[in-house]
Amino acid sequence: MNFLGSLTNCTNLVGLDLKDNQLRGALQNNVGNLSAQLLYLSLDGNQIYGDIPSTIGYLVNVETLGLAYNQFTGRIPTNVVNLQKLQRLFVSDNKLSGKIPDSIGNLSLLNELSLGNNRLEGTIPSSLGSCQQLLLLELDQNNLNGTIPRQLFDLSTLSISLNLARNHLSGLIPIELGNLKNLAQLDLSENQLSGEIPSSLGSCTSLEYLYLEGNFFQGSIPSSLSSLKGIQNFDFSHNNFSGQNPVYLEYFSLKILNLSFNDFEGEVPTKGVFANASAISITGNKRLCGGISELQLPKCPINESQKKKMSVARLIRLIIITTSATTGVILVTCLIFCWFKKKQRNMPSGSLLRRSLLKVSYGELFKVTDGFSSENLIGAGHFGSVYKGIVDKDASIVAIRVLNLLHREASKSFMAECEALRNIKHRNLVNTITSRSTIDFQGNAFKALVYEFMPNGSLERWLHSCMETDDGQDKIQKLNLLERINIAIDVACALDYLHNHCQKSIVHCDLKPANILLDSDMTAHVGDFGLARFLPQLMNPNESSSMGIRGTVGYAAPEYGLGNEVSTSGDVYSYGILLLEMMTGRRPTDPMFEGGLNLHSFGRIALPDRVLEIVDPTLLNNDDSEAQAEVEEAKSKWDSTQLRNGSTTEECLVSMVKIGVECSMESPQDRTNITNAVHELHFLRGILMQ
Repeated sequence: MNFLGSLTNCTNLVGLDLKDNQLRGALQNNVGNLSAQLLYLSLDGNQIYGDIPSTIGYLVNVETLGLAYNQFTGRIPTNVVNLQKLQRLFVSDNKLSGKIPDSIGNLSLLNELSLGNNRLEGTIPSSLGSCQQLLLLELDQNNLNGTIPRQLFDLSTLSISLNLARNHLSGLIPIELGNLKNLAQLDLSENQLSGEIPSSLGSCTSLEYLYLEGNFFQGSIPSSLSSLKGIQNFDFSHNNFSGQNPVYLEYFSLKILNLSFNDFEGEVPTKGVFANASAISITGNKRLCGGISELQLPKCPINESQKKKMSVARLIRLIIITTSATTGVILVTCLIFCWFKKKQRNMPSGSLLRRSLLKVSYGELFKVTDGFSSENLIGAGHFGSVYKGIVDKDASIVAIRVLNLLHREASKSFMAECEALRNIKHRNLVNTITSRSTIDFQGNAFKALVYEFMPNGSLERWLHSCMETDDGQDKIQKLNLLERINIAIDVACALDYLHNHCQKSIVHCDLKPANILLDSDMTAHVGDFGLARFLPQLMNPNESSSMGIRGTVGYAAPEYGLGNEVSTSGDVYSYGILLLEMMTGRRPTDPMFEGGLNLHSFGRIALPDRVLEIVDPTLLNNDDSEAQAEVEEAKSKWDSTQLRNGSTTEECLVSMVKIGVECSMESPQDRTNITNAVHELHFLRGILMQ
């Protein structure tokens, strides 16, 4: 480790990544003499031992500090509090002891804190409640005791994981648990927690993984948990739960269900996860009955009322069999057909594939894309190409973006996208399953990102391309007005999240139809964060950062062409141009735009009386029966019975163009706020749906 001393002369060093090597030795005090500009330091996965030197506190500009998977001993230095810009601190899997410093709560910018698998003791500092930007907190596998501070459950930003497993925590779960509405994983397993599960847990509707096993919980499982529709792993084993078996779990898309060694009673369902003996464990519940044969449970006793119901059911079945055999065959056929179509529509989410693809190799990516064949090519951009890949295990489809590393900016694009997507999660952002940086079969560098596949392609394709029908004829794809408004709302909500609801504002910098992808339900997802940039934490959303020109010709804000720096208002301009393109069907680079005329002025001049002259003609074709059928199908999703015609449609068209013009004003100060645009679009959709 002595070579670190020579790096103190590198006064412009901003990042030092030495993780996953075989470096051995003590970390010397000279680590504090590294560049004052250092933002990133990772020594994870080596064989470094001894104390963490207190001089680490001199690196006052560090945002990411990784010391995990080493052999550090001693205590966490108290002067780590000097790292006021620290956002990610990883010190897990060492041999650290002592208490977690109370002062750690002063690191107000922390969004990831991982101290798991050490020998830390004492209580969990309530001061962590001051880290109001935490996305991930891992304190598992230590010797922590006492109760869980209520302040942890006031951290509504927690969205990745709260892991307190395998400690000696006791007491009740605070009712404030319900504040964690965005949390994906909660692990409180193997502690000494007791009492009943608060019904407020049902408010944590983003949960995918819930582990409460190995405690002293009692009482019944709250019925409010029926709202946790996204749960995949559910483990309540080895507690003292009682009452009725939670039968509503049969309607969930669970992958693992463990209710073993409790005191549940009642009949075990035979559908959903309960139909898969390898996915469930219910042993040690002596009062359960029924279920599939593989569970080897006793049959449930039949009471008199059930006998009467069964007799009636037998009679009905007999009537159906003897008098309506044909109808029965048709019904079964229809049910099978509907099930098959539904199975086709249900695409796997990134979270379902994440575990199997997390450490995917180049060879596996090569295989699932058939050697990155042209038949699997679904798109190409400035920095690389996108291929469709079919994962053999369950025929799941993913999209794989392979970077063209011959382009000098491709590696920067890859790093920017990984950094931007690391801690964001929103229904209208493309779900990134994993990333891969390795070498190919020829020993060349290879970088790729794996995304959830979007079966309906890009908005660009729907606005400007043709599709081939069953008879081999080309047909222009059409989006009706309601579908365009829904897509506009989806994109605006994604921008509002990136600009105003992340731990740091994120500027996308390249919003355009090609980067907006549509899933099987035509929900829009913003993708391609290769040019995305973070803004300084305390910066006003209308102020600029320091990254220079960004974006695509026609969509990039005019101030970027003058050398101004990127800002959230630049994204708003791109959104306004996008909205006008959706309404007019014309690209901003259309040959008609010359001599000072552009898409913005094209829309502005038409307001308010000439809008019908410039909008996409397909929006005015009310006689197209197929288009009307699409409207009716979309309309049904919003619990509406009839769309207004005539003046209401014209009013909506005028309003959409007006919002596009207001967002794409030449001066950033004159552009509308994206949050206001979201409200206006929701109001507009409400008018259309009345």
